[in-house]
Amino acid sequence: MKKLYKIYSNLLLALFVGTAGHAFAQPYQTPEKLDIQWQVYQNHYQGKDQTLFSIGMHNGAKQAFPAQGWRIYFNLGKRVTTIAGTEQLKINHVNGGLYYIAPGKDFKSLAPGGSVAQQFVSNSWVVNKSDAPQGFYLVWDNAPGTGIPLNDVKVSIPTELHQLDRFAGDRELSSAQRYVLNERGKSQPALQPKIFPTPLVYRETPGYFKLDQTVNIVTDAEFNAEAQLFADELKSLVGKRPNVLNGSKTQAGICLKKDPSVKKDSYKLSVTPSGILISANSPVEIHYGIQSLKVLLDPAAYAAQAKTKSIQVKCVAVEDRPNFGFRAIMLDVARNFQSKQEILKLIDLLSLYKFTTLHFHLNDDEGWRLQINALPELTSVGANRGHGVNEQHSLMPAYGSGPLPGKSSGSGFYSRADFIEILKYAARRHINVIPEIETPGHARAAIVSMQARYNNLVKTGDTAAAKAYLLRDTADTSVYRSVQQWNDHVMDVSMPSVYHFLETVTDEIIDMYKQAGAPLQTIHFGGDEVPAGVWTGSPSVHALKKEHPEIKDATDLWDYFFGRLAAMLDQRKLYLSGWEETALRKSTVAGGKKWQPNPLFLDKNFHVNVWNNMSGNEDLAYRLANSGYKVILSFVTNFYFDMAYVREFDEPGFNWGGFINLEQAYKFIPFDYLKNQHTDYVNRPLPKSMLQKFEPLTEAGKRNIYGIQGLLWSETVQTAERLEYMYLPRLLALSEKAWAAEPEWAVSPDTAKARQLYERDWHTLTKSVGRELNRLDHYASGYAYRIPTPAIRSTAGMVSANTDVPGFQIRYTTDGTVPTVKSKLYQQPVPQLKKLSFRAFNNLGRGGKVAKNDEP
Repeated sequence: MKKLYKIYSNLLLALFVGTAGHAFAQPYQTPEKLDIQWQVYQNHYQGKDQTLFSIGMHNGAKQAFPAQGWRIYFNLGKRVTTIAGTEQLKINHVNGGLYYIAPGKDFKSLAPGGSVAQQFVSNSWVVNKSDAPQGFYLVWDNAPGTGIPLNDVKVSIPTELHQLDRFAGDRELSSAQRYVLNERGKSQPALQPKIFPTPLVYRETPGYFKLDQTVNIVTDAEFNAEAQLFADELKSLVGKRPNVLNGSKTQAGICLKKDPSVKKDSYKLSVTPSGILISANSPVEIHYGIQSLKVLLDPAAYAAQAKTKSIQVKCVAVEDRPNFGFRAIMLDVARNFQSKQEILKLIDLLSLYKFTTLHFHLNDDEGWRLQINALPELTSVGANRGHGVNEQHSLMPAYGSGPLPGKSSGSGFYSRADFIEILKYAARRHINVIPEIETPGHARAAIVSMQARYNNLVKTGDTAAAKAYLLRDTADTSVYRSVQQWNDHVMDVSMPSVYHFLETVTDEIIDMYKQAGAPLQTIHFGGDEVPAGVWTGSPSVHALKKEHPEIKDATDLWDYFFGRLAAMLDQRKLYLSGWEETALRKSTVAGGKKWQPNPLFLDKNFHVNVWNNMSGNEDLAYRLANSGYKVILSFVTNFYFDMAYVREFDEPGFNWGGFINLEQAYKFIPFDYLKNQHTDYVNRPLPKSMLQKFEPLTEAGKRNIYGIQGLLWSETVQTAERLEYMYLPRLLALSEKAWAAEPEWAVSPDTAKARQLYERDWHTLTKSVGRELNRLDHYASGYAYRIPTPAIRSTAGMVSANTDVPGFQIRYTTDGTVPTVKSKLYQQPVPQLKKLSFRAFNNLGRGGKVAKNDEP
């Protein structure tokens, strides 16, 4: 931040010089002394789903902050209204999540050492720090194109935490209750496989195989690529790259062998004292066998990294195949960008745990992240966020990206070379990459970029070229507001230039896949969250309706748009993927309007991600699958990894879909979801009458469940470390759910037995996750996974602590200070003291969040 202020001190000196070269005084010379404060007072304010809060300023400078001539901008993901009364500060909404505060009618000036605050009300609740406003910056009225970054906002919450209750009776599990849950299954003996996700058949046999520098890899020619990659990885483990020998005869060492007797999608792994044999029918199954062998290795082998010249590999006999053929993670890089290196690191992780697919969300309202040669404005404008008087050079700030383009995760893109490298890297590791181009909504970055292109070309007099890729009718008077508060983010699907744009982007993407030699079967064209009111004031839409009388309303325009997209992809031998709305149509039913499967596209091979399992849509995925659509289970309440793990104010992440800990992902039953899901996202029981109305999955529908996907939207993810924190360890539970066979507890009709089996398997899962996190301290240079926060229980004057994932050291202090890696090691219950603090550490000495014993 100090560097930014130095840049701006020089910049402001230039700005505040008159045209005749005469300098004049800057309004306020030390913006770094201006502190912004956000105070939360009460959730459920006035008995409604809203929050009372204030935004304030404190002037720490020796100079007064002026009474007028300024605006302070910031981002906040809520709708805000002002409370009537004294107006020290007034708030104005710009667009999306961008607001500014300005002097109110009662604001005079802010003296040195003075403070001022204004109360406001926002919709929804404040639950954690991710709900806070962010990215504050100062703009002077006489320099409207320049934003000056301010310090991070100071956050205050009520000392009486019940003020943060979201509704009457709002309660979360106590620390003591979490402690009891963490103890489940420990008394039940179970085989702990050393391979993860759990294989279909796993049997340990006597002895070990010695993996050292003398071992060669012998492979059938068809598996040479897999053998070469494995040899590269073994070099880092044993200090020497093994020779890769082509040959069909099984030999001592590691053999990769084609075996027609092995069923499709399956592999076999045999480790004996004399050698290792992986057999399968195709390269991808051989790849899965190699990953199982890598995970079979003791995690300590990865910590040693070539210091240990030999590794003892436990002898096993394994037969394995996946439960679902499609196992995916979606990553949003539009809201906040991630580097190419971080994407490669994610691919390493997906490959190790036998995923098939990276769904790459490349654009949204707040960013376009892929170079398209024919349309350079997509990245020169749409890949940057920053302050300006218009958006001719960058998008407006969002999610705290601040005023400076190129200086935060709000800016960035992948060049063609970057993207081709990513595709090659993924293909070599048997990860398919599905590109997503959001349409027609969530498209503001593209719309603004093409408007900038239009503005530039119109100045040259080339109106036809200017209009060639325009995505909105410039005369459109439609009034709408999206969930994210945008009023100009939807493509006009009546315009031929929209289809010209999408064809151009599609063809360049196809070309990049060809250059990479990577498979491409589908492009995901989004299709979610288009708000009511769009297209109603578009002259282009009115003209289209005259040409096509069958188009009556927005629903018909929707069908028109996705029908054209599906035909465009079909011409290129691709199928269309989209969010659930692409396969839905609102129909009138008893009680009002309801989303129903759209019969129009049933024969088009649409593959749809169903995310909405809330608010009466709990059975939506099953209804779509039963109707004939290919469904990818992508439920918000189980697999949205941008949700916070737990309800703690310092725990990052959203909460509108609930809190998603490791168990929330693991307990999911794909083919009978509602068997153990009887509450809504805030743990209120679902009415029995509602549960009885839900449509169960039929046998035909079961065949249409194409796979399972986890999703990580990046509104709150501004760094690589935060990215890894959010998807690990939850990604491991998803891996188990997508790969391993359906467990007995999921299908048992005996409730008591099912619960006992579940607790046993849950404890087994947590131990496996703990083992894998030890590996991930070092694998692919290490991952910044979330370290669990200890749960605490006080009994008979003694305090016990544990974590939901075993394998971490818990350390504690007795004076209220934050435990360090040198603090006392917790080994047994300790005497109760009010200032007890507990903290878990991994083997590298990295600590998690602190748990405090607040009982006297």
